[in-house]
Amino acid sequence: MPTLLDQLKQYTTVVADTGDMKSMEKFKPTDATTNPSLITAAAGMPEYSYIVDDVLKEAKEKAGAGSDNKAVAAAAFKTLAVAFGRKILEIVPGRVSTEVDARMSYDKEATKQQAHEIIKQYEDAGVSRERVLIKIASTWEGIQAAKDLEEEGIHCNLTLLFGMHQAVACAEAKVTLISPFVGRILDWYKKDTGKDYQGAEDPGVESVTKIYNYYKKFGYKTVVMGASFRNIGEIKELAGSDLLTISPKLLEELNSTEGDLPRKLDPEKAKSLEIEKISMDKETFEKMHAEDRMAHDKLKEGIEGFSKALEELEELLAKRVEELGK
Repeated sequence: MPTLLDQLKQYTTVVADTGDMKSMEKFKPTDATTNPSLITAAAGMPEYSYIVDDVLKEAKEKAGAGSDNKAVAAAAFKTLAVAFGRKILEIVPGRVSTEVDARMSYDKEATKQQAHEIIKQYEDAGVSRERVLIKIASTWEGIQAAKDLEEEGIHCNLTLLFGMHQAVACAEAKVTLISPFVGRILDWYKKDTGKDYQGAEDPGVESVTKIYNYYKKFGYKTVVMGASFRNIGEIKELAGSDLLTISPKLLEELNSTEGDLPRKLDPEKAKSLEIEKISMDKETFEKMHAEDRMAHDKLKEGIEGFSKALEELEELLAKRVEELGK
């Protein structure tokens, strides 16, 4: 009998949620996605030290003699993210997601500027923008930045997505892809209610199912990539989602487990559902966001977490710049 991973790939595009190239070579995902935490983990692995060192040496040369190590490290982050992205694209046949600085999540123009810089680095290295997704937090400002970028032919992955208001705004902005965070939604509800949830009753599974059905019902082109899984039960309940981004640990579990994996999400079934369309503008978005405690809390927490991870990565890089200078 085929493994759960083999069956999942029949319905869903599998994406590796890691910066570790060895895992990608093993599980052969179509796409890959990274963030500062994943790049920090990969940057600390001896087998990838040459990528880090090459980027830092180049950044140091550009900055000139006597430059501050922290400034060099901060400048090197975008280049490092693209360097890892380029290596990943040598393994996966599809696309890689590269994240803008989470500290810019509420600044539309700064987000667009950094997206342009990232795309330029890829294109200067001979990588088509069609193989890159710019990863942006699902704030109102981030979604509007993505809307403009999409109109320029720069494709976006809207991350830290927890509520229907974020999903509807992304669809209206015609973004390429959204990443609703299944596991983080579950975490919030378990903490808030003290209950445990299983299967289709998992609040994260319910949220992604609702978003998927809404998109297919109304014919939106934006695709859904469930993310942040806590167990393979969540993945099994979302078989049929356009994409799922999965950690190496859970990919391993899926790859070593046999059994039947029926399709749970289906576009044709979604079209027959009774669903009310939501009219979205900034005022509605902000009102719905304020009323959705989970989405409000998790977006704030996620941006703060990614920002902290970026600061930790910059510290790691600054230390390495100092070591290279000795």
